[in-house]
Amino acid sequence: MSWLTHNDPVPGDRQSCDAVEQVIVPRARDLGGFSVRRALPSAQRQMVGPFIFFDQMGPAQFIAGKGIDVRPHPHIGLATVTYLFDGEITHRDSLGSALSIRPGEVNLMTAGRGIVHSERTGPEARTAGQNLFGIQSWMALPKSHEETAPSFVHLEASQLPRLEGDGKRVRVIMGSLYGERSPAEFSHEAFYAEAVLAPGAVLPLDPDYDERAVYIASGRIDIAGQSFDAGQLLVFKPGDRISILAESNARIMLLGGEPMDGPRHIWWNFVSSSEDRISAAKSDWRQGRFDIVPGDDREFIPLPE
Repeated sequence: MSWLTHNDPVPGDRQSCDAVEQVIVPRARDLGGFSVRRALPSAQRQMVGPFIFFDQMGPAQFIAGKGIDVRPHPHIGLATVTYLFDGEITHRDSLGSALSIRPGEVNLMTAGRGIVHSERTGPEARTAGQNLFGIQSWMALPKSHEETAPSFVHLEASQLPRLEGDGKRVRVIMGSLYGERSPAEFSHEAFYAEAVLAPGAVLPLDPDYDERAVYIASGRIDIAGQSFDAGQLLVFKPGDRISILAESNARIMLLGGEPMDGPRHIWWNFVSSSEDRISAAKSDWRQGRFDIVPGDDREFIPLPE
């Protein structure tokens, strides 16, 4: 569909300058064959809207016979959103879901009171070898939904709103943005989108939500005359008009929402407003009280001690 017109900030506009509140450089972890860069949570900030974990996976290249093998592990109190730029991952969970996610598609898994899942390279991709590059984010559930029933939703790329024109292409992954709404439903007001920009393209980000951020997955962008490189999370001040200029071919993720209803406790794969609830989840996993993952029940990640 066509690009929508917005009132972009003009050069020198006071509200468009000094708009970046924080610049967060992710810390990298080697997971054996590929790296993960975690932007949230950080020492500077726990959440942007409901986004409480924000991980860049790769880019990585796997030779034939190699791939990722994230063994079954549990979650509570959050939803995971997986979005790929390149490659393929096979998802299985304790609800019986089993499918592969590919670029432009969305996996939305709501843990609620508890779910177990695994993420692996499928047999076909493992045999051929593949590249892998994408984002997995965790979104804290509001207190009213922390104990909701677990669920899983997969959306094809064709189901997501897409806006294109003037050297920019935006896919709305979740929530509402630029007058479009994704069919991916979440229990807290939030937005999430991918934008691919050609050099010289300008993308507005209006102050429709109190908390907004941009993650630069690749390329280089300019905001109010300041340049930012790939691998940085830019958190903006509320109320400011933002104009993003692509200095090169760039891929960015737009994310945020309304402030959450208080901070969260995080321990391993568990997120909750209650420390006691996390303690109970630890015991449940240790004692084998979570459900198994059908078709992937021979191994699991043990509780960290």
